Amino acid sequence: MKFCDEYGSMMHTEGDTWVCRSCENEEPRDSQAEAAMATQDGQRDDGAPAVADATQGSTETMEELCPVDDCDSDQARYEMMPKPGGSYEVRLFTCVECGHKWRES
Repeated sequence: MKFCDEYGSMMHTEGDTWVCRSCENEEPRDSQAEAAMATQDGQRDDGAPAVADATQGSTETMEELCPVDDCDSDQARYEMMPKPGGSYEVRLFTCVECGHKWRES
């Protein structure tokens, strides 16, 4: 995979040339550099990402009304999870009565 020096866009190949889709910048292909690029076969598989479960390892509860219509519980376990990209955290709730899961809105 090659990226354009000008725009940072991913380039595609056209014959013996790498071409930027954003600015049409062209660079010659280098077979030695391309041989060193990681392929999908050469990448490791770390498995599926961890899925947050507010019922695991969380003993703290707080007063939070369950959104399920026929559940009258006002107690939920919660867990803080970082948002993808790390911009901020999200609170995930699990109702102590019915087990319904939701996130803070």
